[in-house]
Amino acid sequence: MRASDAIKLSTRMFKTNPARTWLTILGMGVGTSAVVMLVGLGFGLQQILLEQIILGDTLLSLNVRNPGSHAVVLNEDTLNAFRATDNVVDVSPLAQFSALITLNGVTGNITLQGVNPTYFRYAGVTADSGELFKDDSPKDSVVLSKAALKLFQVKDAAAIMGQTIKIRVFVKNAETNANEEVPLNKDYVVRGISNDAAAITATVALSDIQSQLTIPYYERAQVKVSATNFLSVVQNAIVKRGFTVTALSQTVDQANKIFQGLQAILAVFGGIALVVSAIGMFNTMTVTLLERTGEIGIMRTIGASPRDIKILFISEAVVVGFLGGLVGMGIGVAIGLILNLMVNIAARSFGGTAVNLFSFPLTFLAFITVFSAIVGFLTGVFPARRAGALSPLDAIRYK
Repeated sequence: MRASDAIKLSTRMFKTNPARTWLTILGMGVGTSAVVMLVGLGFGLQQILLEQIILGDTLLSLNVRNPGSHAVVLNEDTLNAFRATDNVVDVSPLAQFSALITLNGVTGNITLQGVNPTYFRYAGVTADSGELFKDDSPKDSVVLSKAALKLFQVKDAAAIMGQTIKIRVFVKNAETNANEEVPLNKDYVVRGISNDAAAITATVALSDIQSQLTIPYYERAQVKVSATNFLSVVQNAIVKRGFTVTALSQTVDQANKIFQGLQAILAVFGGIALVVSAIGMFNTMTVTLLERTGEIGIMRTIGASPRDIKILFISEAVVVGFLGGLVGMGIGVAIGLILNLMVNIAARSFGGTAVNLFSFPLTFLAFITVFSAIVGFLTGVFPARRAGALSPLDAIRYK
């Protein structure tokens, strides 16, 4: 049988039984769309998480903290020791104090941080509004976190850009061991809002704090490594000194593994709907075999081989499966995009950030299309074998 003849015969069903054929394709499409939507949800959640992570320097940095016992602490000596470690490019510390800040006549408790400009880049902190510190930034610059805006009930970040704040720091008196309020010697100008929505912080230049206060030890430090291959080596060296170390790259790897498992679970639930659709398609192919038994007998008597009959039925099943995949992909993506739009509208209405809850990578959609054709092929194998095994004489006499 020529390929052109096989294509014509395998697509005949659209003329002879168009309603049943399209309903079968729609049934496959519904099952496929369930897989597309559920796995797309997994991809979307993964993307939302990873979008919060800045690649590059962040993935090459180690977050070093003091141990709970404070048996060892981060001070200038330990930071210099870190800098002398092989494959360490830079060390950027963070000093932290409890403080009070006054903005527009309102005073609130806040955590005051002092950092170098490189700290933001290594820690993955980005500007939600305005800009973060640079080497040439004015010494009176202060960066507030998004959470700090909520403390002062500020809804529009642009409204406080350029406004001044006063800062009073709680410092422990070495003699009395009591906390004392020490006002910093200048007013600070709000020049940026960071993307930190969890911690209520105000961040100023570390050099400015060092010029006014004594820093007994640093709260944490970001240690940048020259390459990812050396992350574990440097981490182990710092851990041996008694410090707590975490790496964002390890967190990313763990998150990816978790989301891969989540996507597999969601795919299983979607696969149940696909299996139900495949059973319906198998039933349709079996009915088609019974209806065309006489036609098969005629084809056999005029020279068609059992292999030609098998190819004909398998071709029909693959076409239905492939089109079902395309229909399901269209339904799943359309519903996902509509839900994304609805979620984004709701988020903007309540002052939130727009996100894509569903994501559909092209490689995944291509896989779904091919997989649907494979499902169609597997569904048509048994009816095709039965059709090829029919006796020409019995097939002609079948009614």
